[in-house]
Amino acid sequence: MTLDPERLGPAIARQGGTFLGSTNRGDPFAFPMPDGSRKDRSGEMVEGLKELGLDGLIGVGGDGSLAILRRLLASSDIPFIGIPKTIDNDVGHTERAVGYSTAVAIATEALDRLQPTGTSHERTMVLEVMGRDAGHIAIAAAIAGGADVVLIPEVRWHLDRVVDHIAGLRAVGRTSALVVVAEAAGHSDESPDAGSEAPDHGIGEWLARRLARATGAEARATVLGHVQRGAMPTAEDRLLAAGLGVRAVDLLADGKADRMVSWWNRQVIDVPLDKVVGKSRTVDPQGALVRTARGLGICLGDAA
Repeated sequence: MTLDPERLGPAIARQGGTFLGSTNRGDPFAFPMPDGSRKDRSGEMVEGLKELGLDGLIGVGGDGSLAILRRLLASSDIPFIGIPKTIDNDVGHTERAVGYSTAVAIATEALDRLQPTGTSHERTMVLEVMGRDAGHIAIAAAIAGGADVVLIPEVRWHLDRVVDHIAGLRAVGRTSALVVVAEAAGHSDESPDAGSEAPDHGIGEWLARRLARATGAEARATVLGHVQRGAMPTAEDRLLAAGLGVRAVDLLADGKADRMVSWWNRQVIDVPLDKVVGKSRTVDPQGALVRTARGLGICLGDAA
């Protein structure tokens, strides 16, 4: 696809997802073949890039995509600049990655819509959000959306503490509760029941079943899944993408390579890629967002 000026008009900022048709599947160093085998096709891809006559390449993605692209271009003379783009917000050395703000906004809106139903039906509403290895979306949405409980992989949690917290809410007259759980939150120290209670269908469904059994109140799970990924981007994401994109082009124009642009302390900066790849940034259990959640009385399922 040719990125000519006609294709890159102002309206592109309003589009969610990618119009490039790109994907992080199909590792070129172990590319899946029709017969089920894996083949190293990295050389073919590098040759294809050279045939295009590129002066440089800007890669947009998370830690995995940036690591593959950096490795791919290491043996070529094509300069590479990375832009952090992942709703998980787990790329190191940047405070924000493109897509995170929009994902949090969608999760927060989901909580806003679940709360009235929970109250009218006297239910515990469990919202499972994305976060493959980190709980950034979960903790931010829980605070913004007024959740009662948030469970993230960075804080070891216990089912009985969640049950006790919900029981305490009901003891003071609350008839419902909002629970946010990151998909990677894992499971409480209590072993899941065998058979039908095994958490094969995601932590949200498993948690709702266990809470219903333990509290005696109805519980329902909502799994946002890819709903978080394809919406019209927030103003914050548009500004971030624009700022990072301009810096990436400027770096290439200045002859720089093997760098990632990032947002840090209200500024667009750039850092060496070797400080980023393979170093995921998770939620700090002692950081500002966790302290804020605790200060607001949100239960994280631990002893703190």
